[in-house]
Amino acid sequence: MRLALAFSLIALPAVAGVDEAVNDVILPDLATFTTTAEQLDVAAQANCSPDALKGPYNAAFDAWVAVSDVRLGPLEQGALSIAFWPDKRGFTEKTLTRLISDQDDIIDTPEGFAEVSIAARGMFALERMLYDPDFNAYATGSYACDLVRALTRDLRRQAIAIEAGWRDTFADLLLSPGAPGNATYLDRSEAQRAIYTQILNALEFTADSRLGRPLGEVTRPRPTRAEAWRAGRSLDNVLIATEQAVTLARALADWEIPETEAALARVQEAARDIEDPSFQSIGDDLTKRLKLEILQQEIDGVSNAIEAEVGTRYGITPGFNASDGD
Repeated sequence: MRLALAFSLIALPAVAGVDEAVNDVILPDLATFTTTAEQLDVAAQANCSPDALKGPYNAAFDAWVAVSDVRLGPLEQGALSIAFWPDKRGFTEKTLTRLISDQDDIIDTPEGFAEVSIAARGMFALERMLYDPDFNAYATGSYACDLVRALTRDLRRQAIAIEAGWRDTFADLLLSPGAPGNATYLDRSEAQRAIYTQILNALEFTADSRLGRPLGEVTRPRPTRAEAWRAGRSLDNVLIATEQAVTLARALADWEIPETEAALARVQEAARDIEDPSFQSIGDDLTKRLKLEILQQEIDGVSNAIEAEVGTRYGITPGFNASDGD
């Protein structure tokens, strides 16, 4: 990501906002993701058919998006095997095709499936199996049915592990910066800026990737590069990610953030104007493309508002990232 932060920090009360962000937002949302992943797996073991699983799948995906952009600790380490996207070279399709063609028994045990390529695990592999006509015509008892059950079982296992990693270890590192043995966060300002950075990175990823990738160029839109377009949830992911970034910003600040709230309202209003939640029609009509560009601009507005109302108050300012080559 192009975003990096050069921080100059002022003295602050003990871990202001971090406790709220961790205990009131991140940990409860991780628990929701675990619960929905468990419910999806229970449903799959009972009935592997796409029609039976689309509801619990989307509930789990909603919960995943709410935590997916907090790339800290166990989430940083485990995110790719839950959501391998963008898949620029089509590895998910290739790996799923190979597994099914070879009837590979690596899917038979959780330990074996954990060794499968991350391209054929998690949300986007499941999206293919449930929504792609090239994959979703399988019968109960088939290898593909067993593969779906292996996918949901693996997702459940990963959700449980990530939540446990946060609850048992990583949350304490954020909540006790500078404590003996805590070499991850040496003082309260480091914990604050760690969460603040995730907020802005999430908004940047949403604008640049979730919207920027399908927008492509005016003369060459790339709608099939939209996130989860087969499941028709590209717009949902944009909204959930943006709303969650604002939720974290509210928690990190212990004051009102009216500019940010107004910017979020503009995002929600712009989203209501978009008729195709999968973004697949943006190449057919420049008006539809314009609506997506407006949404992208409004998300940038949320980021700017958070910088002004939260970052400035904490003495955190955006800085140059040498990796950009700018």
